[in-house]
Amino acid sequence: MRDDKRMNYRTGNDLDLDQVIELYVASTLSERRPVEDRDRMEQMLANANLVISAWDGDLMVGIARSVTDRVYCTYLSDLAVRESHQKKGVGKELMRRTQAAAPQASLILLAAPKAAEYYPRVGFTRHESCWWLRSGESIR
Repeated sequence: MRDDKRMNYRTGNDLDLDQVIELYVASTLSERRPVEDRDRMEQMLANANLVISAWDGDLMVGIARSVTDRVYCTYLSDLAVRESHQKKGVGKELMRRTQAAAPQASLILLAAPKAAEYYPRVGFTRHESCWWLRSGESIR
């Protein structure tokens, strides 16, 4: 990997879907995302209103995909960094840039089980009253 100072970061969701899916696989996020459903992945990318990607040359090495109102909350739906580029500051920089794009908003996320110990180390506070109604489940 190049020195992080030479890493290129881009804002916007006009990305090649195949590159995004390949990144999700290379980061292991594909274990928890519907990468086999191209239409759904395409809509996930298109409907996110804040997407920041990290590039090492022509290789996409990270992505932060969020939904935000820019003044109260930013939900960081996906943070994915290619395994070969993890532990080199790429994820932190993606989060910093996400936060900078909506500085008044709280940054909120659901941690993947493998990443649960990571977020407290970078400054996040655990929230004990999160509730989740999964896709396909109904309000009773």
